Amino acid sequence: MFEFWKVVPDDERQHWTLDPFASVGPLRFGMTPAEVSDVLSEVTEERQGLWRSYPAGDACTSMIDRGDYREFGLRLYYGDEKLKGVAVDALCGPQVHADGVALVCRVPSVLEHWMIERAKALEPEVDLTYMDLGMPGSDSLGLVLNVQRAGDHLVTRPVFFPSEGLDDLSHFLPREAWAIHH
Repeated sequence: MFEFWKVVPDDERQHWTLDPFASVGPLRFGMTPAEVSDVLSEVTEERQGLWRSYPAGDACTSMIDRGDYREFGLRLYYGDEKLKGVAVDALCGPQVHADGVALVCRVPSVLEHWMIERAKALEPEVDLTYMDLGMPGSDSLGLVLNVQRAGDHLVTRPVFFPSEGLDDLSHFLPREAWAIHH
């Protein structure tokens, strides 16, 4: 029987480490879609689904805006065909660790509390920010804790970005990156 909100247990997921503003597991910010496909071919047989946009008035030129690994649980955002955002699906994506803490498919309030305590320990204490809809973010980790529906619960669906995103984060990635997923 098909389970729409089936959650993959942590021990069945890839485990990746966040290097703030530089990489999420094997993905480095600034990679091309081809480089992403190449590095992810080592961890999944799924091929990257690429979405293109066509700038106004230029029907001949297209830009890759987004890459999807639906079964593996990644949505990738590109700008000028360079990786600039990684969203990890809460239900099936790789588990990503920051400072030894698992960030994917967790209780949002528990991770928000961890982020608050982490921010208090930093100097200066300016690390914690909030996006629209109250999603907490860390300016030192390059992370926003978005949420995703898992049955009757919401669990964390982190979105990672490079340092240039800090200038105007709400517009750095497409609006859909910040939407609550279901």
